[in-house]
Parts: sequence; structure tokens; C-alpha cells
Amino acid sequence: MENIAFIGLGNMGGPMAVNLLNKGFKVSAFDLSADALAKVAAAGGRAASSAADAAEGASVVISMLPAGKHVQGLYLGDEGLFARLPKGTLVIDCSTIDAGTARKVADGAQEKGLAMLDAPVSGGTAGATAGTLTFIVGGAADDLSRARPVLEAMGKNIFHAGGAGAGQTAKICNNMLLGILMAGTAEALALGVKNGLDPKVLSEIISKSSGRNWATELYNPWPGVMDNTPASRNYAGGFMSELMLKDLGLAEETALQSHAANPLGALARNLYEEHVHQGNGKLDFSSIVKHFHSLD
Repeated sequence: MENIAFIGLGNMGGPMAVNLLNKGFKVSAFDLSADALAKVAAAGGRAASSAADAAEGASVVISMLPAGKHVQGLYLGDEGLFARLPKGTLVIDCSTIDAGTARKVADGAQEKGLAMLDAPVSGGTAGATAGTLTFIVGGAADDLSRARPVLEAMGKNIFHAGGAGAGQTAKICNNMLLGILMAGTAEALALGVKNGLDPKVLSEIISKSSGRNWATELYNPWPGVMDNTPASRNYAGGFMSELMLKDLGLAEETALQSHAANPLGALARNLYEEHVHQGNGKLDFSSIVKHFHSLD
């Protein structure tokens, strides 16, 4: 079994590290949050004093960080991990960042004789806890073959999107569509309720009709329609609206750089930007329904 360093133990990274421990991997973990570290230590992991300490003796390094600047800061430069890791170490970055930064970090890894994959995830906190995440991977096929047993300990589906950065591009395309679908579903339900329909009945109709989508079937944004979703616990947990705004911003940046049309993605980004600025950034992204209908 590989010795794994896990850097970044937030809502996603923490459960992922615990799943690795549950599958028999040795995990040395680091996070700036003492509480997050304590949870992994309680599951049998080693709480490291720094990222460098966590990586000491590791054959695999996994990171789950908020943004591209954090990923660059962790790996690149004279004080970065790439300057410390022995040749042949496998590095898997599961953060969702821009593809350009992912390629820059991958180039830095190659210069040091390291194997690098960008492997952002889909599935949310529930998938991270259950070990059913989808990994969307960019990098060399041989490196993915080596990484597969590690990824399978945390996820259910593993896709090879292409070379370095391809995982990030595919992830932001998926999340752009997710943001559009959630906003559209919220708008449709609000329209129905405004005109006297029961949101649960309308959701059932949509889920069996041509408007069916992931939000109506598995992640309904209307309170009380579906158990065990953020909408039924005051939008706590799940995927925060501010993170959806970040991903929609990444999609818009990518569209601008590649001269691709992005009208619906841009509109969804504007909706989430207003939603976050109204103080809803920490709420699950399905709370966008508040934009269309008062739930008070």
C-alpha cells in the first residue's frame, strides 16, 4: 500500500482522507485547521505539522485546496514541495482550478521528475463521505494507472479526460452546466408555486418529463420536497454557493481565453454573484431558489 500525504482537509478533503485510511492506506495529513486535523487523526491518520512534514516519506501526495494560487504556493518555488519530493513521487491535485495553472504545475512536476495528475472531483460532500466521487483526470495514462487504486478508495467513477489540464477543463464544463440547470430548476419551481402548484407534485412531473435533470431527481432545491438534501436542512452543507460562483468564473475565463460562446454560463454566474453578495455564499448552491421566491 502507498504511503500518502494528504494536504487540505476541508469539507471534501477530510472525508476523502478518512476513506483512504478505511481502505488500509497510511495517511499523513496537514491542514491549517486543528479541528480538521483532529478528525483525520481520530480515524487513524498522522497529523503532520506542515505540508512538508506530511510529505516526508510519502510515495503519493494528494492536495485538495481552494484555488490555483494555493496549489502553486504548495508545489512551486524554492519552498514548494516539488523542491523536496524524490523523483518518481506521484502527485494528484484534486482541487478545482483553472486549466492554465494545472498545466503550469504539471510542467514544474515534470522538470523535477515527478508524476502529476489534475483530478478534480464531482459528487459533493455526500460523495466524499460515501467514497462514491467521480474523478475527472488530466495527465499521462501510465500515471493514472498507478493512481487508480488510490482513487478507487475514494471514488466510484474515474474518467481520463486527456493530458495535463484536461481534467480541470472537463470539470468546469460540468459545473457550468450544473449551475445553469440548478438556476433553471429553481426558476421553474418558483413559477409553478407562484401559480398555485405544489412543488413536490411539480418536481415529480418534471422528473418524469422532458425537463428532468439531476436537480429535480436527486438534489431538489425546494425545501421539504426531498429528504437528505441541503434544501431540507436550511441549505447547510453540500456545495457552497461561493464555490459555484468560483467555478462559473473559471468557466467564463476559459471561454474568454478560447473565444468560446458562454451566454448561459455568464448569466448563471451573474445570478450566483448577486446571490453571494446578498450573504448566501456559505449556503448550498441550491439556495439560488431564494433569488426567485421568498421562502420566509
